[in-house]
Amino acid sequence: MEALYKIRASQIDNNFIESVKKLFSDEEVVIRITSYTDETEYLSKYPANENHILENMVAEPAKRFTGDEFDEYSSKKL
Repeated sequence: MEALYKIRASQIDNNFIESVKKLFSDEEVVIRITSYTDETEYLSKYPANENHILENMVAEPAKRFTGDEFDEYSSKKL
């Protein structure tokens, strides 16, 4: 069995520990702790990177739908 938890360190308390113990009973477990960095947030710290990200977002092709058009489009088999 495998479980992935994504929580803030401040949220790790006895209730969390007890829920992990209950979920895995008497099984041997491996606990790996890593910090999470949102890549877009990290890259946006630098103005040149942020401009590049925004330019790429604008360049992405887009299609607009009404609700009915979306229903029709999404029901088509590819």
